[in-house]
Amino acid sequence: MGRLIVQETISADGFAADPEGRTSFMEPFIGGAAEGFARRQSELIEGLSGMLMGARTYEGFSKFWPTDASANELLAPSLNSLRRYVFSHSHTEAPWGDLGSCEVVSGDTGEAIRRIKAESEGDIGCWGSLNLVRELLDLGEVDELRLVVAPSMIGQGRRFGSGAPLQLSLREACTYDDALVEMVYDVGASE
Repeated sequence: MGRLIVQETISADGFAADPEGRTSFMEPFIGGAAEGFARRQSELIEGLSGMLMGARTYEGFSKFWPTDASANELLAPSLNSLRRYVFSHSHTEAPWGDLGSCEVVSGDTGEAIRRIKAESEGDIGCWGSLNLVRELLDLGEVDELRLVVAPSMIGQGRRFGSGAPLQLSLREACTYDDALVEMVYDVGASE
């Protein structure tokens, strides 16, 4: 049975996206500029067997990862080999370039994630997908939360988090390339 690992990238003031939904505040710190972080991401992805995405994250990821544009990206081969699930009420199909399709999940999120975890031979990752992640947190289905904090403050936008109180237990904290801080938490329901 797989665990669900959620990774969110946030600004130092707790926003996961600006008011328009963009994450440009992260661009200086992701990719080639943060080699240590990219290596850590590669190790994480290599240990996964599946990936969850909400509709908007799927739309962004599918325009880059399964294309020639990602050919020089360290993460591309591992990411493209994962089994992919798109949680969406608007998509009936979710192609992944020439690499097949993603499974579209449109029913009950709780039932679906429990089925996916039970069928999974390894852990499942989820990036971005703020609405999906909020629902998964509220359902108590997130097992590990990785918060990556960028050294920038954007002042307003879409905050990361769940509406429900959560008890987090810090397992690890890392810094990368004098810029990013990653905190790895085990997630348990608050008492």
